[in-house]
Amino acid sequence: MLEGARILSVACLTQQVYSHARFNSQLRHEYQSSPGHLGPQTLPHAHLVTPEAAEEYQSLNNSYLSGFESDLSPSCIFLPRSKEEVAAFVRTIQPFVGDVQFAIRAAGRQPLPGCANIQDGITVDLRSLKGIDIQDGHVQIAAGELWGSVYEHLEPHGLGVTGGKSTTCGIGGLATEGGLSLYSTREGFICDNVVNFEVVVASGEILNANSQENSDLWVALRGGGNNLGIVTRFDLRTFKQGPMYAGMVWYYKPSFPDQMAALVKELTSPGASVETHLMLSIAYAQVFNNGNDVVCLNQLYYTQPVQDPPALAPFTHIQPQRAEMNTMKIQTLVQAATEQSSAGQSMIRCLYMNVSVKADIETLTTGGDIWCEELESIKDAAGLMCSYTLQPYAVSLLKKTSANGGNVLGLDPSNGPVVNVLLLTYWAEKRDDERVIGFMQRALKRIEQNADAKGQLVPYIYWNYAFSHQDALRSYGEENMHKLQEASKKYDPNGMFQTACPGGFKLFK
Repeated sequence: MLEGARILSVACLTQQVYSHARFNSQLRHEYQSSPGHLGPQTLPHAHLVTPEAAEEYQSLNNSYLSGFESDLSPSCIFLPRSKEEVAAFVRTIQPFVGDVQFAIRAAGRQPLPGCANIQDGITVDLRSLKGIDIQDGHVQIAAGELWGSVYEHLEPHGLGVTGGKSTTCGIGGLATEGGLSLYSTREGFICDNVVNFEVVVASGEILNANSQENSDLWVALRGGGNNLGIVTRFDLRTFKQGPMYAGMVWYYKPSFPDQMAALVKELTSPGASVETHLMLSIAYAQVFNNGNDVVCLNQLYYTQPVQDPPALAPFTHIQPQRAEMNTMKIQTLVQAATEQSSAGQSMIRCLYMNVSVKADIETLTTGGDIWCEELESIKDAAGLMCSYTLQPYAVSLLKKTSANGGNVLGLDPSNGPVVNVLLLTYWAEKRDDERVIGFMQRALKRIEQNADAKGQLVPYIYWNYAFSHQDALRSYGEENMHKLQEASKKYDPNGMFQTACPGGFKLFK
């Protein structure tokens, strides 16, 4: 009770002093100086950071991948250090749901504006929830961990887990919104490998959701994002795993159509390898060729320690290529995920958009041509780095959903193989926001229209790569939306996570 009372006092003060900028700087001063009020200094475990703690506040708020998140200024940042403190926060905020809003942050790597931060509300930053515990057949991971730490714990035991492709990614967004892993072709989506969610629901109760207990919530959290509660721990299935053959191959645009043919052939082959994860891109950066032209990049993974496996040969032997930039080698998961981390840059502005299509050579090739045409309009944007990136959902991946207990994503193996088309853009200046977003939306719309006209469009939007105008949840289909809405009504009857936690995509809008 004492811990809850302390958080209650802080939340009340936060609401009174900061919410919606109702009070002036004099009252803020009173908040800091009034005796008898419980402030952050009185909390031995929980930690609350307000704008008055300028250096720490700015450090936390500027640590998002995308400047669109850092543009937002929360009234305070709450850093719980236990599941009990998360539960106390949820119970505390209930009376203020009509006045105070909050956001939930894990690593803050998803660039969807407002997904993990909030203007004039409370950002619940889970980074202090730490702990990795290897059990028999699974690993328990606290919500504040990063995938790199998880891999470092598992590697000495000869174990792997279906986790993020980068060491700097957090657990929460990937494990509740879908999630692609280097092992996904063999093991399925990240969310499909969560055997248990420890989650704080709207009542403040701490529940376990798994195949035996609260199973409807377990399935709903496999794609439902932040709509059903705050997940404080993820238990994921582990498997025996050693080094892999992985790296990058750089080549030139005229060879891209041949690579599309090789990709479709691999995906549609009856003997398609389940050990591969393929990412094929057309990329542009002002530092390449003095900004004169695009380049192409294959990021390739074969999850066994086999040098130059035949399954990757069509993608590694491409000619001509930039041999001096070829990084293919046998390496550990930590090394491969670290290389993936270094491949991206955390710049001032960053956005993703995506669409899903069938594995069709013409559709994928034309999509790249459309992206290159639209790119011309923003090549002079400062610090520009962007790509048209293809990531396949093999039939083997899609089959894992039902085998592992189900999810709400709405992807059926009979529709596979599917290819996710990701438009990714980094740039430096806020003044270029409007035209960069315009470029991405134009390219995306034309790619969608072209795929639809050919009968190759798949009505699924991958939440992890979605932008604000894309309704990822409704792309799951009516049946899955109904499942999610029913779970919300059961575990959040007053709609706290629909109204007080507005970030991401909502169930009843």
